[in-house]
Amino acid sequence: MGLFGTSRGRAIAGVTAPASTDLPVLKPFDAGAGPGADPVGFSRFVAGLPWWSFAVVALALAAWPVAALAQSTFTVKDSWEALVRWMPFLLLSGFTFNVLISVCTMAIGTAAGVVLGLMQISPNPAIRFPGWAITQTFRNSPWLVLLFIVMLAFPFQITIGGVTIPIPDWMKAVFGLTLPIMANISEVVRGAIQSVPSGQWEAAESLAYSRQQTLWRIILPQCFKRMIPPWMNWYAILTMATPLVSLLGVEEIVTLSRQAMAAENSRPELLVPFYGFCLVVFFVYCYPIARWTIALERRYSVKL
Repeated sequence: MGLFGTSRGRAIAGVTAPASTDLPVLKPFDAGAGPGADPVGFSRFVAGLPWWSFAVVALALAAWPVAALAQSTFTVKDSWEALVRWMPFLLLSGFTFNVLISVCTMAIGTAAGVVLGLMQISPNPAIRFPGWAITQTFRNSPWLVLLFIVMLAFPFQITIGGVTIPIPDWMKAVFGLTLPIMANISEVVRGAIQSVPSGQWEAAESLAYSRQQTLWRIILPQCFKRMIPPWMNWYAILTMATPLVSLLGVEEIVTLSRQAMAAENSRPELLVPFYGFCLVVFFVYCYPIARWTIALERRYSVKL
């Protein structure tokens, strides 16, 4: 038996026989070495759509099977006329609620997310761990499940000092959507603060700044511009997710579209025009936000 042989005479690749690969030795796997999640991935995808994508979507919505329509006395013209009649109602009473829900949710979620983000960077474990636990819990929970829990757990009204305050369904939907938004904004805040070079903290410490003074006067002003693009990206995602509340009976554009089609005898020819109109409305609202997000990301990106 040779020095590099074995008792069974089997060859060792790279030692007693040619290597089967040009990488006979692999470096240890590092799970944290890969690139992180893109904070504006959704907006980058929407903004990356070509200018003619809107025309293609509109053409696809208009080209549903003609043979099926020929079997009905309800024509294409009738379906579009029905949509035109209901369009002001869908926009003013429907999509307005989608925007209202998204704005209220983003405002409350941002305020709560900033608090959670600051808790996550606290040097005190008693503060840092609860902030991390709340963030990870709601950040990794399905939005629809949270909506159902809030809608079923919250009361319909609250009595304070003999005064009864009703809680409408759309407000409970705001609370339900606030939970995941709060958690994701918390991660945006934490990531922005940790992206500031450590030399900023050390320089402030050398000037006898307290941690609170360093955070509010030096670190957070630098983080504000870095947080704007991912914040806008999450607002676009939230706006696209507001139709989820239609499953819970909240009267927004999708719910009112179903009611409008029911008022028109629930003809199947109405499905594409009405739901296609919802798609176009959301696209027109969110596409400029996506373009603006990418522009701000390029403007405020850290130049190394």
